[in-house]
Amino acid sequence: MHSHGSVVLKIEGMTCGHCQMRVEQALNNVQGVTDARVDLDKKEAVVMGNADTSKLVQAVEDAGYSVTN
Repeated sequence: MHSHGSVVLKIEGMTCGHCQMRVEQALNNVQGVTDARVDLDKKEAVVMGNADTSKLVQAVEDAGYSVTN
């Protein structure tokens, strides 16, 4: 499934600013992503662009975290 516009991912396992940066970098490297912003307090990422949602989830998991939605 492709995400057109934006998608919000709930992310589990982030505990610090380094975690936040790691997830942001992983998501921004996915083909089709134009911007990814991670909110550590809300434990979520807002991803803009046209990317395959399964690739977004895989990027988060490859970085060592879990998507819960």
